[in-house]
Amino acid sequence: MAKEINLESVMQGRLATYGMLARLYREEMDAASLKAMMAMRCPINTGNADVDAGYRLFHKYLSGAWERTLEDLERDYLRTFIGANTTGHSAAYPNESVHTSPERLLMQDARDEILALYRAAGLRSLDSWKMGEDHIAVELEYMQIKTLRAMEALKKDDVETASAEMLCQYHFIVDHLQGWIPFLAQDMLKFAETDFYRALAYLTRGFIEVDKDFLENVLSEELEAERAA
Repeated sequence: MAKEINLESVMQGRLATYGMLARLYREEMDAASLKAMMAMRCPINTGNADVDAGYRLFHKYLSGAWERTLEDLERDYLRTFIGANTTGHSAAYPNESVHTSPERLLMQDARDEILALYRAAGLRSLDSWKMGEDHIAVELEYMQIKTLRAMEALKKDDVETASAEMLCQYHFIVDHLQGWIPFLAQDMLKFAETDFYRALAYLTRGFIEVDKDFLENVLSEELEAERAA
């Protein structure tokens, strides 16, 4: 594992970002979450156009928050992800199976593959799984859990375990997240009416790209060994 970068700082940032994204997809905003978002410092010039666009739109939207912002966001959440009040009941459906199966149905092969990964990681049914194991919030929570495990291993100087946890994350991005999140983001940009959920689309798409590049860099030796094998 490459150690030229400040791993602890990067891992803390990854943990926080995966947690924030999972929360925003899991359910509508509430007062506490909105307050936390309004206190968030939005970085600029990260080097990824989508990430920059996402944070810029978040800042723009949240700086104009008013007494009915929560109502606006609740309505837009339902419109964007469920299709409430849209023609033909179309939406940016937040489950991988819908975007990767020919029939665009829930509970298809992607869900079964991901459920097997969760069980292999020792994870059992969580309350959030009621949305489907391949719901984006659950997939992002999985990445959050694996990041936390890698961080805990690094604190113990257990580089082997940390590398294994991060390799799982890399392959999860390659095999799952990067294969459908661009389509989800595209649909979100189509159906969302607020800059808040447009921002979420840009940020999610960009962050997955950035995180894949990070993991590719830090795991260069491990990935080369995998290819050689």
